[in-house]
Amino acid sequence: MATSQDRALIGHLLRRSGFGASGAEIDAATAAGYPATLAALFTPTADPGVAATPPPSAATLAEPANGSSPAQKKAANTRRAQQSYDLVAWWIARLTAAQQPWTEKRTFFWHGHFATSIQKVRSAALMLLQNETMRTLGGGDFRTLMRTMFTDPAMMLWLDAEGSTVKAPNENLARESMELFSLGVGNYTETDVRQAALALTGWRLNRTSGAAVFAPRSHAPGPETILGKTASFDVDSFTDLLMAQPVNARFITSRMWFRLASSDAVPADTLARLIAAYGPGRDLTALARAVFSDAAFTGDAARYALVKQPVEYVVGTLRALKITPPSSGSDKNSAVLRTVLNGLGQVPFAPPNVGGWPSGRLWLTTAATQSRITFAEWAAAAGDLSEVADAAPNARIDAAAHLLGVDAFSDRTRAALADVAADPRALVALALLSPEYAVN
Repeated sequence: MATSQDRALIGHLLRRSGFGASGAEIDAATAAGYPATLAALFTPTADPGVAATPPPSAATLAEPANGSSPAQKKAANTRRAQQSYDLVAWWIARLTAAQQPWTEKRTFFWHGHFATSIQKVRSAALMLLQNETMRTLGGGDFRTLMRTMFTDPAMMLWLDAEGSTVKAPNENLARESMELFSLGVGNYTETDVRQAALALTGWRLNRTSGAAVFAPRSHAPGPETILGKTASFDVDSFTDLLMAQPVNARFITSRMWFRLASSDAVPADTLARLIAAYGPGRDLTALARAVFSDAAFTGDAARYALVKQPVEYVVGTLRALKITPPSSGSDKNSAVLRTVLNGLGQVPFAPPNVGGWPSGRLWLTTAATQSRITFAEWAAAAGDLSEVADAAPNARIDAAAHLLGVDAFSDRTRAALADVAADPRALVALALLSPEYAVN
């Protein structure tokens, strides 16, 4: 028979591998058991929720003509803004609808890792292409994902790689590919950056097709010396060089642990197991499975070690309260969600910089408090609260905990909730603002 500890552990897994978990979802997974629930995360099956939320069409995201007059340029910018709203609305709708959310959670992780913003790219179509690339490749070999991102059109625009030539090499992509994407700070030199920038020259972006095209005459012929090796490097051989660095495995495994398990340093024995799972094949699915299987993940120390990111907080609430967000960015409720996410500091497709979003307690700012209150009140008014409303008055606090997938409220929180237990809407709104719901 499953214990409360078994149920808490299942809830922990579902929250970290997805976007929140309602009591009903935790109950079902608890009945199946931890091994079966873990195995199901990595067993591809049809997902009706994903099928019901297809991405915006190519026609919807087609690049608007700029025109020559101020009015035409303004109209084009207005259209681009609407396309970005549609893109955000679509992904929030899919995150909410997905019945097997690990693939979307994994895609969201890579979006933060290879952080790229539509505010500079200015093309919803290219941002969607990058999103789909991360979704398709994010569970395979990291080498393939890294190589693809070097010539991803949105990334090229974001890091100014499109105009990099032998005569004027741009160092942005070279630097970030080592510092943020594959090796980490301190594992390369400024000379490595300059030499790697030469290796990455020669790529152009076809604005009509949105494809990266290699222009041999603009590529530096070499040789270059990068990370202690001398050769005539190109994007493929430079990618291989990055993957050959022993520190790559440590960097990628630590990044995944930091975002999915704990903001504390990875224990040495855990790190060794994760690196072994990543292996010479740089297997990202094996790595994720190892994270969720490790004793340091299932133990008490990691249980409440992360704060929900704003997208996790908002989407988890929508899922728990059975709120179907609109897939159109022009819908008034889409505007509400965008405003809330902006106030909380995390809008999909618009990370603040190439380093991505912050983590942990940095999300719990006084500036974000009003946005949380606004959202909690909106969600409690829009959601299905029948589980709480139908419970006996003295059982409503426990019903709210079950509805939201909270293991248990502290005595202090229960005392605060008791003051509004007669009003299901006020009770759920306040529960959404509780410390217990804020942690992941």
